[in-house]
Amino acid sequence: MCARRFSGRRGSHTLQKADSGRRPSPDFLAAVEQHKPQLERYEALCADLRERPADVALAWLLHNPAVATAIVGPRTPEQLHETLRAPHLTLSPKILLELDEIWPGPGGEAPEAYAW
Repeated sequence: MCARRFSGRRGSHTLQKADSGRRPSPDFLAAVEQHKPQLERYEALCADLRERPADVALAWLLHNPAVATAIVGPRTPEQLHETLRAPHLTLSPKILLELDEIWPGPGGEAPEAYAW
């Protein structure tokens, strides 16, 4: 999953962005349509957790012991402040399993399976 493509602010999630806000690019709209069932399930999970999808994605990424750091790109000080919550989110084993089910990896041997 490309976190940059599918992350968003509280109250402004990916599916909402596809229908409003800035004029979305055709590539963005195609990616949203392709992944719509996963996005709906993911955004419902985040709503149940009462967390922003971007924060859950970052916490999930940082949970992986192979990940030493993540680069985020906030545009405002407020966005930076909100993002600082993500490393402190605790995701239960059940939630981690559900995230892995929603967003399975490409399969196969790394790094070949992850190359594009």
